[in-house]
Amino acid sequence: MTTVHKDLSERLPMYNRTLYLQVKDVLDENKAQRHIRGGIATRRKYKGV
Repeated sequence: MTTVHKDLSERLPMYNRTLYLQVKDVLDENKAQRHIRGGIATRRKYKGV
């Protein structure tokens, strides 16, 4: 976990709950899609595309 992710997930709720809920949706979506992007990048690497 990077400092940015830590700040957004642990510290932001203390200061701005509304903004935190919006940011959390984006971070959760990104986390759900991360493994797919990694697989695509690996495929491109070994196919030479």
